Formats: sequence, C-alpha cells, structure tokens
Amino acid sequence: MILTGLAVGAALGIVMQRGRFCVTGMLRDLFMLRSWRTLTALFIVIAVHSVGIAALTSVGIISPDPTTFAPVAVIVGGFLFGLAIVLAGGCASGTWYRSGEGLVGSWIALVFYALSAAAMKTGPLTGFNKAMKSWDTGWTNLPDTFGVSLWWFAIPMALFAGWAAQRFLQRDAAKPRMAILDQPTWKKPLHVYTAGILVGLIGVIAWPLSAATGRNDGLGITTPSANLAHWTVTADSGRLDWGVMLVLGILVGSFLAARATGEFRVRVPSAQQASRSVVGGIGMGVGASLAGGCTVGNGMVQTSLFSYQGWVALLFIALGVGVAAKLWLKPEEAGKLDPGYGPSAPATADAAPASAVPTASGVGSASAGQALGGPAGGLKVATGLISVGEKRSPKARPLGGGRYFLDQMGAVCPFPLIELKDVLATLDDGEELVMDFDCTQGTDTIPRWAADNGHEVTDFHANGNAGWQIAIRK
Repeated sequence: MILTGLAVGAALGIVMQRGRFCVTGMLRDLFMLRSWRTLTALFIVIAVHSVGIAALTSVGIISPDPTTFAPVAVIVGGFLFGLAIVLAGGCASGTWYRSGEGLVGSWIALVFYALSAAAMKTGPLTGFNKAMKSWDTGWTNLPDTFGVSLWWFAIPMALFAGWAAQRFLQRDAAKPRMAILDQPTWKKPLHVYTAGILVGLIGVIAWPLSAATGRNDGLGITTPSANLAHWTVTADSGRLDWGVMLVLGILVGSFLAARATGEFRVRVPSAQQASRSVVGGIGMGVGASLAGGCTVGNGMVQTSLFSYQGWVALLFIALGVGVAAKLWLKPEEAGKLDPGYGPSAPATADAAPASAVPTASGVGSASAGQALGGPAGGLKVATGLISVGEKRSPKARPLGGGRYFLDQMGAVCPFPLIELKDVLATLDDGEELVMDFDCTQGTDTIPRWAADNGHEVTDFHANGNAGWQIAIRK
C-alpha cells in the first residue's frame, strides 16, 4: 500500500512542474509585484482540500487529528522558514520538484533540509525542538473552538477562492495579451489556477490512501524528508513509510515531466547561490520542524483543517519571505557579479546551445560569444561597454541599433526578472533588451510582467533544452 504514496507523489510532481507551482514565488509576488494573483492559487488549493476533507470526514472515511498550537515554535519557525526558502530558491515541495528539473542548487538545499529536519526530529537538536514547543496552548482548530462542523469554514473558503480567481481572470482578460511560447499544446504549462485545483484534489486523494497504511495524515514534506535522511543513515526500515514514497514520487514525477517537455538540464549554481542553498536548506529544516510543517504541511493541509498552527505559520512564513525579499532580492551591482552569475555563468556539459542569438541586424544563428564579441553571420557586432549614453547599464551589452543583450543563464528565479527590470529601466523608450535565461518560472513571470507594464515582447522562443530567449521593447 505504501507504493500508492509513490503514485500520488508522481502525480503531484507532474502537476507542480507543469504548473510552475511554487508557494515561495506566490508569496514573493505580494512584496515584489504587489499582486495577490498567484497567491490565489494557494487559496484554491486550501478551498478544494478543505471541502474534500469535510466530505471524507462526514462519511467516516478519515478522522483528521489537528495539531495543537505552540505559539513560540510556530511563530519563530514560520518566520525562519520564510527567510530560508528565499535563500534556497524555493519552498520544500518546490525544492523537491526543481531537483527533478536538474537544478543542482535545489539538490544541495534538499540534502541540508532533510538533514537539519532529521536533526530536529530525531537527532541532536530534539531537545531544542521540544523546548521551543514547551508552551502549548492546547488549541487545535476553529471548528473545535466554535463547536461546529468543518463545512462552516470550508464553504466560505471555497466561495472566496472562486471569487478571487474569477476577479483575476477577468483582469487578465482585460490586459494586453501576454506573449506565449509557440509549442505543442501538451508542452504548454498549466495555468496556475488549474494547477491549484489539481493539487487540491491530489491532496484529498492522499488522505484515505495514507490512512490505509496507518499514517493519519495527508500531504507532507518535512517529516518524510527527515525520515528519508534517517533511513539513509541507519537503514531503519520503519522510516520508509507512505510519506517517504510521496516525496520520492515528487522527484520522479517532476523529472519525467521536465524531461518530456524539454525542460530538464543539469544546471550548476554559482558559488554564491550554492552557499545560499546550504544556509537556506538548514533554515528550512529547522524552521519547518519548529512550525510543525512547511508550505505543504501547514500552508495546504493544516490551513484546510483551519487549525491555528496552519494559519499562523502561513502568516509568519509570508512575513519571513517579505523580509528576505527586502534583504536579498536586489539586482547585482555592475562589475560585482558573482562568478557563475548572469553573463559569466559557467556552462554545463549539456548546456543549451545559444542558437538564434540577436545580432545587429536581427536574430541570427550564432553562439553567445560570437554575438557579443565577434563576427556573427558575417556581421560585426558592437563590443565592450556601452559607449553611447552613460546611463545605460553596463550589465547589458550593446548589439547596435538600439538593442542590448543580457545573459541570465544560470540565474535562479526571480533574479532574471529582477535584472531585466533593472537594465530595462536604463533604456530609452523604443530600445530593445534581449535576454537569455533558463529559469522555468520565468517563462510565465517575465512575459506577464512585460504585458502588465506596457512593454512589447518582440520575440520569445525556446533556446535548446531548458533555455529560453526573450526580446522586450521598452
């Protein structure tokens, strides 16, 4: 029966990868874009999940046991987790599915996340974990507090999520059409709201399948990751439960989805991002263990039960993301780019070829090095720093004719968008910025930002496996 966890995890990994479903990005949008649009997808997950749990509970198929609320641990842990997921480049589930896309930085974060969570739950940090949770209010959830059925909260949540989704869909329809990649329908990403519905349904299905193995819980990432680390070191077969199969399934499903759609490539991080992944992974494991769950365990499952722990943890995770965005999500200073970041990103053995790199006369077939420093298709291209208009950012290299090039291959999201905004701000109206990037989330966020801010996307195409090129006229 525990193999059903592998199947559920694979389905979840496919949906998350194809829907670019990342709670870290949703929370970042609140602070960076001042938008609730993508966070509405999380509300959809909670709504679908809560209605499903209420239905399964009503007919006696499952009997959820909401956790009690330990304020200090939840608040400190939630805030720390929020800080850490920005450093790591994704939340717990996001780190698992991005590992399946070939991001070595996510592999690093995942290892330290699992190890630190294991240290908190069964290792040398268990004393600290228990001490932080020593003040326990005994409160469970809102339905128990008011003595009513879960339906009294599930139905209003569903109505709110439906209203919010409709509102943003109407807004999107009224805006200029967003540029999309020209590719077969089966390769197109899922709309984030569609992904939200599917994640919610998978969460509902997870409950009875998990309960059938003696695990009275639904989706979860932190404890299963800790159990996997514990089993790897001790070979304790008791740790290989349904939850461990679930997280392994996420990795398998995301890999299959990314491989099938040409979005898998091993991507080596810069030294700076690798260091951030280590610190972020440790913070994720410690924070999620204190808070009693991550953005899945708390942000999707406990919120669906309307537990105090779930909603307070989600609030402080959001606050942590906001502070981290203010501290660390800034454009790099020109001339101080970390080796391996942006233009100097190291190539991997199977790096995407930089075909169709822009030249002075348009888009030709040349390597990035030719386009930026040598002959390309028999044409001479501008070289060196920008010689006209001192205000132009030196991070963008001139191609001639009012066109500039920015290399963001190897930069993790949201840095391609951050750097694009920074450089575009230095250009004049009518000038064009061409950017190479390999962050899958950017295939949605970058053209959407351009459409929302009145810029014209003049070209957008895939540039080999897991690489894209976009041209934006200011």
